[in-house]
Amino acid sequence: MIKMGLRIIGASYGRTASLSLKKALEILGYTKCYHMSEVVTNPKHSELWLRAWKGEFIWDDIFNGYQAAVDWPVAAFWPELMKAYPRAKIILSIRDPEAWYESAKNTIFKSMDEGMRSENLEIRKRIAMAKEIIVEGTFNGELDNKEHCIRIYNENIDRCKREVESERLIIFDPKDGWKSLCGQLKCPIPNADYPFINTTKEFEERWRNRKDPAN
Repeated sequence: MIKMGLRIIGASYGRTASLSLKKALEILGYTKCYHMSEVVTNPKHSELWLRAWKGEFIWDDIFNGYQAAVDWPVAAFWPELMKAYPRAKIILSIRDPEAWYESAKNTIFKSMDEGMRSENLEIRKRIAMAKEIIVEGTFNGELDNKEHCIRIYNENIDRCKREVESERLIIFDPKDGWKSLCGQLKCPIPNADYPFINTTKEFEERWRNRKDPAN
């Protein structure tokens, strides 16, 4: 059985260029990188995440074969995960709070109610998991309250900066691409463009065409 252990843990919420970061880390050799999109191909993980939310941390079952993890639902568990994987670096991706909220509102927040009406049972299970952990558990069900959501978003950033040791913390602005990421990871810059992907338009197109949201 494959066992690796996480070397990178993302503490940032979805819509902070997390899918781009997933692809970037995989290019750098962190194989594989977990992301909400992985729940699409591992539908049993919806139940595992709900069990984790209730305090049953079965990280080996979720992260078997993964060296990195970013995005939701990982972002809701970074304090627990950094204790479970004490050698892992913590990446905090920074995005302007106003821009983050507008992007989240028009993508992942919007997709929640639509997903619950899907005829696909696995999609409904995945959205139900996301609603419990993200909508209710993180934002107290107030996704339409911009000020409230931005406050929680900023509080997560502040907590991460406060609680993660400086030698473990990587603060990363995705706009800075490889130079910033590789400089802080102390690895060579690859001979490839940084993968800027999953814009709001791309998210919308994928959701409409596949009914499979990925943050």
